[in-house]
Amino acid sequence: MANGTVKSPEILDKAAVALSGLCLLHCLALPIAIVLLPFLNEVAIDQWHAPMLLVVVPVSVFAFAIGFRRHGNHGVIAFGAAGMLLMVVGGTLAHYLLGTTADRILTVSGALVLAVAHYRNSRLARHCQARGSA
Repeated sequence: MANGTVKSPEILDKAAVALSGLCLLHCLALPIAIVLLPFLNEVAIDQWHAPMLLVVVPVSVFAFAIGFRRHGNHGVIAFGAAGMLLMVVGGTLAHYLLGTTADRILTVSGALVLAVAHYRNSRLARHCQARGSA
């Protein structure tokens, strides 16, 4: 295998972890921004979730698919899917049906679960790669 193809799952997992961290930062910093600048409330809540989900979900699915082909661990995929589901439900349905608090709880939880799943996905894929090349 070429070096570029060996590193791509690691890069995708690292990008997905960074995106999850960005989402987590957004969710935790938003209450402070709301207190300081009430105008940001509508802009940040209504216009941030959809674009982030449009980036996070495809990157995550692609990274998990590549990782799964290497390690075959269904648990990591299920854990990642649960994280994405929490983020999607939190950023869409929960926000409009249950309010901002439910939105934040589900989205932050989902971001943490997703980051852990990507970390595990990356470690398993690296382990399988190292074992296969030895």
